[in-house]
Amino acid sequence: MTQLWWLDPCKTIDVQAQEHALARQQQLTKPAGSLGQLEALAVLLAGLQGQVKPCVDHVWIAIFAGDHGVVAEGVSAYPQEVTGQMLHNFVTGGAAISVLARQLGAQLEVVDLGTVTPSLNLPGVRHLNIAAGTANFAQGPAMNPVQGRLALEAGRDSVRRAREAGTQLFIGGEMGIGNTTAASALACALLECPVSDLTGPGTGLNAQGVSHKVVVIERALALHAPHRGDVLHTLFNLGGFEIAALVGAYLACAQEGIVVLVDGFICSVAALVATRLNPSCREWLLFGHRGAEPGHRHVLQSLEAEPLLALGLRLGEGSGAALAVPLLRLACALHGHMATFAEAAVADRPA
Repeated sequence: MTQLWWLDPCKTIDVQAQEHALARQQQLTKPAGSLGQLEALAVLLAGLQGQVKPCVDHVWIAIFAGDHGVVAEGVSAYPQEVTGQMLHNFVTGGAAISVLARQLGAQLEVVDLGTVTPSLNLPGVRHLNIAAGTANFAQGPAMNPVQGRLALEAGRDSVRRAREAGTQLFIGGEMGIGNTTAASALACALLECPVSDLTGPGTGLNAQGVSHKVVVIERALALHAPHRGDVLHTLFNLGGFEIAALVGAYLACAQEGIVVLVDGFICSVAALVATRLNPSCREWLLFGHRGAEPGHRHVLQSLEAEPLLALGLRLGEGSGAALAVPLLRLACALHGHMATFAEAAVADRPA
């Protein structure tokens, strides 16, 4: 990979495998198109995986965590200590994503990029200690270029471990008090939308709290306006370590040829950044769900994404994407194991 590795080419879809998968779909014992989006998913996965009968048995879930300096502005309903406490909850099996990973038989990796909790040393967590959280982006850049690149590389490194484990599907999750503020600021900068359209309650702010959050983001956008046209600079100015790691992971997956299932609002903003940096990564991104955070709808529209689920979720952690894995598995099972008309000796409709 080059020094600017995130700009390296992404893998291309195997068109022949996709065409053969489509032909198989048309021969299965059902009316053409009757399984709707499940058919399209199976055909797309065939092209991405380069095999007529795709499979998503081996799932890798990486949770990236980091604290945010902007919390000093009073933008969160929870104290920052929760980030470190949740890392413990992830690896001891008590978090929602921990339960889902067990149910799915998925590999769960937890990466701490930098929290405010001093000397955090949890068994089962990869502690990278880039810094004790980002700086307050309402007063200056959230991270410097060295920190930003380290966060991007952390995402790439997780994907390399996933590849070595034979992963067929990658899910990125996030944890970081204050990260809906960072994600909203990033989305506003990239989409040039009014801040009020993309800012919501996050972990549970009331209306007054949301209004204050809007003011803080507007101030930050004005401060960093001179760099608005530079996507990487904007990520470093307004993002979080965990958001940058997600960006790096999505780009690395597309370069390595691993299908991504994107989670909720924060992960979708990371996907938006990734597609702005390297547009060819887009075809490797599937979207798990449409969350309750108001900005999510705008980001999904910008990405022309059709999420698999809409359950009113706003948890994060990769949980919404994990919930969609059974749908992908069933789409693959139907595609791979249903009989064709010829195999079942069932009369097809006349040509």
